[in-house]
Amino acid sequence: MKSVHSRRRGLFFQFVSVSAFLTFPTIEIWALFRDVSGWKKWNAGIEQIEINGPFTTGTEFLMTPPGQETLMTRLIEVRENEGFVDETWVGELVVRVAHRIKRIDRQRTRVTYAVEASGPGCDEVGPAVSADFPDVLKALANLAEANCGG
Repeated sequence: MKSVHSRRRGLFFQFVSVSAFLTFPTIEIWALFRDVSGWKKWNAGIEQIEINGPFTTGTEFLMTPPGQETLMTRLIEVRENEGFVDETWVGELVVRVAHRIKRIDRQRTRVTYAVEASGPGCDEVGPAVSADFPDVLKALANLAEANCGG
């Protein structure tokens, strides 16, 4: 796992990125990403989730983290077998989470999660949103391994 943090306080900006190298084809990871209702299987930060349409740019979904209120999130970028970015607004605070897949070689695929938060409270929200990224990536790898018969 690799983690990168940066902060620009004057711009109310927070960025955190975590990557993992997995030994699964990008198509396997992409299948797990597209199965929004299945995200609860590998992301403990989701209690309930419901997508309101196809997994394409512009589609919205409702996500409820454990013990929190439901959030409306929009897919703002979707690139098949490469990744997607979702965006959530809470008042003046905006949180974007990028989920990237990149084949490194025949044996490895890099999966990167990056959160970018801007607006009031971003210094707390950015690290809070990304705190479980290593666990989420590990659970994603475990599910991909199970799906591949490993």
